[in-house]
Amino acid sequence: MSPSRRDFLKYTGAAGLVIASSDLVAELIAQSPKGNPMTSSFKGLADLALGEAKRAGCTYADIRFTRSVNSGVNASGGPDRDANGGFGGGGGRGGGGGFGRGGGAGRRGGAGRGAAGFGVRVIHSGVWGFASSPIVTEDEIRRITRMATDVAKASAIAKKVDVKLAPVPSYQEYWATPLKTDPSTIPQDQKTAYCQKVVDAAVKVKGVSSVTCGVQIVNEWKYLASSEGSYIEQETWELNPTLNVSAKVGDVTKTRSHIAVPKTGGWEVAEEGDLLENVERIANDAVEMTTAKPVGMGLKDLVLTPSHAMLTIHEIVAHATELDRVLGYEANYAGTSFVKLTDVGKLKYGSKLMNITGDRTMPGALATVGYDDDGVKTMEFPIVREGILVGLQTNRETAPLINDKASKGCTSASSWRDYPFLRMPNVRLEAGPKGSPTQEQIIADTRDGVLIDGRGSYSIDQQRYNGQFGGNCFWEIKAGKITRMVTDVTYNAITTDFWANLDAIGGPETWRMYGTGGDAKGQPTQTNSISHGSPTIRIKKIMVGAAYA
Repeated sequence: MSPSRRDFLKYTGAAGLVIASSDLVAELIAQSPKGNPMTSSFKGLADLALGEAKRAGCTYADIRFTRSVNSGVNASGGPDRDANGGFGGGGGRGGGGGFGRGGGAGRRGGAGRGAAGFGVRVIHSGVWGFASSPIVTEDEIRRITRMATDVAKASAIAKKVDVKLAPVPSYQEYWATPLKTDPSTIPQDQKTAYCQKVVDAAVKVKGVSSVTCGVQIVNEWKYLASSEGSYIEQETWELNPTLNVSAKVGDVTKTRSHIAVPKTGGWEVAEEGDLLENVERIANDAVEMTTAKPVGMGLKDLVLTPSHAMLTIHEIVAHATELDRVLGYEANYAGTSFVKLTDVGKLKYGSKLMNITGDRTMPGALATVGYDDDGVKTMEFPIVREGILVGLQTNRETAPLINDKASKGCTSASSWRDYPFLRMPNVRLEAGPKGSPTQEQIIADTRDGVLIDGRGSYSIDQQRYNGQFGGNCFWEIKAGKITRMVTDVTYNAITTDFWANLDAIGGPETWRMYGTGGDAKGQPTQTNSISHGSPTIRIKKIMVGAAYA
């Protein structure tokens, strides 16, 4: 039965409206048979909005209910652990807080309670209108639908062209992240013990001053209904294991971050990850970093591990090929793009070894879902083939602007309160064919270079064309051998020149997927989670220098 205002009020009080809404949404989810959106309690609520929009003269409408629960654990250790500060803030989806400060085990977010609400989009008079609310009642759904319609009518005064949507079939589907172990069934103490085991292994290494290890968990549920007949229910789980080890020698303190692989999945993402098998190596790296010296300035060949290559792929390929940036629609936050519409099929983005793919179906990847927030079934699609730009990221609104017949499924919103718009999918650099060199063979073939691992500082211009990047850990390569660890390396990258200098690419055994949960875009700012995969690669003759704090 749909909740009335009276039903909603029984949840309110000192706890506040937002908590009450989350509890009510959770109760409605629990009451609905999982796996069939047509028998869900939310179908009736959705139909209220769709009917209200139709009566108001809207030519399109959709409603998206969302509940997001952020949780997690962290542990810390070492003599200076209180100064290390734990993990930074972030919120992930749904507006949660950051990890607690170091100094012991802690939790992120609440146990089983999260942010919930709904958002309504309509097209009236040829333009979009949007409104949202955390109060999930029949009266509020009608009111918010009317408000979204009023926003569209008011916006029509300034319209230049009517919104046109690429066609999409209607779907009545349920999709969920494949899980081996539901994270909500694992006791908090067991999760904390796992993190503490990693910390304990790191603090045994002489010179380590502080260690933090954590696992962030995001569980998101969505129900999308549209006036075109789609009713789609989805549930995703995202886990992000992290490890930071700081070492102090004299007055020098350095931090080595292990880029674990955040994935969609269950608690197995943490337990089957590589934190325990790498923690001693990471701790020793941190100690060695305190005595490492800067590398000299000059042209060097860069050997990039997948944990670092993901950074350049993200910043100067993935962002640069978002169609809204190309069109100039996205400008205020992080800029537009150097890519022009006329470049598709012509622009030499890189060498013939460069093959880039967008893919929201990649197993385990952070942006992987069954359907995007436009109700489009997700897919894999080419962006660069043999160095030539062949495609752009699109959604239902932008695809018709370049005469594409269908959307690439790239619409997403961070939470119920946010307007869905174009967000990048998982974007990967394809590995070379079988028989391509291993990382060791690429290093052996490098005369004067730097091996770069992990992410560091970065700065990029407003068109994703001229950037400066750094990593987390670096080693000098001379005459095909790693000679020493170096520190504070940065390099300059003019996008097309950089990728044109891609002259070696590892085979499938070197390919790894990494990701990030805090990619920001838009105003008001939204963050989303995406994965980027890459083999080990070599970029020749790149200007390298030292970074200074």
